Amino acid sequence: MTPITAPPPKARQWSWRSKAFRNIVYQVIALVAVVAIGAYLVHNTLTNMRARGIQSGFDFITQPAGFAIGESLFPFDSSESYGKAFLIGLSNTLRVALVGIVLSTLLGTLIGVGKLSKNFLIRTLCSTYVEIFRNVPLLLQLFIWYFVMTELLPPIEEPLRPLPGVFFSKNGLQYPIPVWAEGHWLTLAGLGLGAVGAWFWRRSARQHMFATGVQRPMVWPGLLIVVAGGVLGWLVGGMPGGLDSPEKTDLNVIGGGAVTPEFLTMLIGLTIYTASYIAEIVRGGVQSVPFGQHEAAAALGLSRGQEVRLVQLPQALRVIIPPLTSQYLNITKNSSLAVAVGYPDLVSISNTSLNQTGRAIECISLVMACYLTLSLLTAAFMNAYNKRSLLKER
Repeated sequence: MTPITAPPPKARQWSWRSKAFRNIVYQVIALVAVVAIGAYLVHNTLTNMRARGIQSGFDFITQPAGFAIGESLFPFDSSESYGKAFLIGLSNTLRVALVGIVLSTLLGTLIGVGKLSKNFLIRTLCSTYVEIFRNVPLLLQLFIWYFVMTELLPPIEEPLRPLPGVFFSKNGLQYPIPVWAEGHWLTLAGLGLGAVGAWFWRRSARQHMFATGVQRPMVWPGLLIVVAGGVLGWLVGGMPGGLDSPEKTDLNVIGGGAVTPEFLTMLIGLTIYTASYIAEIVRGGVQSVPFGQHEAAAALGLSRGQEVRLVQLPQALRVIIPPLTSQYLNITKNSSLAVAVGYPDLVSISNTSLNQTGRAIECISLVMACYLTLSLLTAAFMNAYNKRSLLKER
């Protein structure tokens, strides 16, 4: 019997008759054409700018900015550089985008599941929310919320006090903050250890459920472990308890932490608007799960909440995550509308720098590079999470 041998590898044919060779040639030509067009545009732009006496280059980054920033996570003085001003604008963009992503995900998930509720009132309210906020332009919603923040709220002399030590007025929201001490490092370390312990508890509970079919509680014990770790770290660190609480004076509220009406406008507007889209994504993802899964959950005696949390949502993730990634990208990019309400985000800082330096191309390039980097990082993280959530076939 003649033994079966593998066919010899095909030799590359470097001739025009080879389809692979022609594809390589076409790609090289296209790449050269793109580079040549880009080089021509850059050269033409620089030539015209020199002819008109317009300065170019990124040397202005190290020059003093000469303007103040009304709200920032880090202290900034007008004598500091444009580079730091751009970083402050980027931090403000990340601040509103990251918090908006978390809040819109939670709100959108609740509303999306609520649209599938058997309760008529809940289902109707959730559907009404989606239809209203999804079909009103975001910019118009921002103007409405800004009007509420700056016109309908009471003045700073008569602020609302929803909680002790919390003041809410046209000047924004003031609240108590801890006075930082060395012992807080141990508190943070304790919270980190508690989070690790909660992860191990969740893993152990899942393994026990798969082995015996008996489900152990995961949410409340996990939270208890995290809180216990934080309290233990706080005790070991000497129990630091100083609070910087805001105080009401005759004309103002001083002390504590504060967020401006502009930040609240952006956060509320982005959260409510994006949550309406996420709700539809969650609803569609849950409805994509075969009806047989519902019957199986009912046969096992699972409640409606357990069915959604343990059966439907895990299987719906493979449908939910790709469009959810687009909404996360939209939140980051839609935050550029902050310039309309005066929130000092990256675009606002860029516009001020452009007006003072005249470096339009450079400022726009920096903004494009920042948004491109943020979008690529968001997409990479969500793609990695999507791979982990895919159903594993045996």
